[in-house]
Amino acid sequence: MSNETIYVPEFVLQCAIEKDKITFTIVALAFMYVGTILGNLLVIVVIILNPHLQTPMFYYIFTLAVIDVVNSTNLIPRILAILVFNDNVVPYGPCLFQLSIVYHLGLTESFLFPVMACDRYLAVVYPLRYPSIVTSKTVGLSILFVNILAAATLVPYMVFARELSFCRSNVLPYCFCDFVTMIHISCTSDPRHLALLSSTTIITGFGGMGICLLSYTRIVLAALKISSVEGKKKALSTTVTHLLVVSLFYIPLMISYILPGLGVQVSAEAYNVLVIIAILVPPMMNPIIYSFRNKEIKGSIYRLWTGKRVDPSHH
Repeated sequence: MSNETIYVPEFVLQCAIEKDKITFTIVALAFMYVGTILGNLLVIVVIILNPHLQTPMFYYIFTLAVIDVVNSTNLIPRILAILVFNDNVVPYGPCLFQLSIVYHLGLTESFLFPVMACDRYLAVVYPLRYPSIVTSKTVGLSILFVNILAAATLVPYMVFARELSFCRSNVLPYCFCDFVTMIHISCTSDPRHLALLSSTTIITGFGGMGICLLSYTRIVLAALKISSVEGKKKALSTTVTHLLVVSLFYIPLMISYILPGLGVQVSAEAYNVLVIIAILVPPMMNPIIYSFRNKEIKGSIYRLWTGKRVDPSHH
């Protein structure tokens, strides 16, 4: 293409995946998608059907499951269409829409994890005051707040994305529409663009992880005071698994989004792997970590499959 600045009507998504790894990637993505959808939809249905699960903690789990279903559906079918059918052309408008969904849900989840960690902190450290502090209204307002905060953080990204012009190429070496790769192929060289990405990622990433670590540290200290060995093991096991899934979400995103803003080039394949791990692996693990290890959820799933009804006089 010439060096004349143009606004492209469409982008070509070119997944930077080696040919000998494409079949494995297709199978892995299909498995992840099926696991993510089945696991999270089961959690959503069980929480809706069982009134006993309509409590603050499960409202957060419900919200996380909805985010994971929407985000995975926004990404994985499109990636599979590229890899299987070579359907790699996406119009400019839908590309920006996909980008906005990915970033909004990613930001919402990055704010939701610390809120959920604080919820568990209050439940463990202040069990007697917890019911008066964390009510259904409090949970509803906090979920609304994290969505508004995510939308507000997203606004400058969308403004900058609309400013980009393209004179060299409209090929994005990535599996879905992404802000960083759009900047790299654009002719608009403005340091504000990548600086915005690095700064917001540093604030949300380190801030979110920091709050999670502080909350779970306090939970561990409280768990160590539990007299029973079984109680200690359960609390420590829960903390470790929660921190694992939180780390899988934050760390790859922080590496892939902070480095470009600092001028460090990351290969397209490495970038693909990092962001796919961060965006697509946690949604598959969240139902296992946050829900299926929970006694109430397991009991509700059992009753759902066996058709046994819950006696409303027992909780």
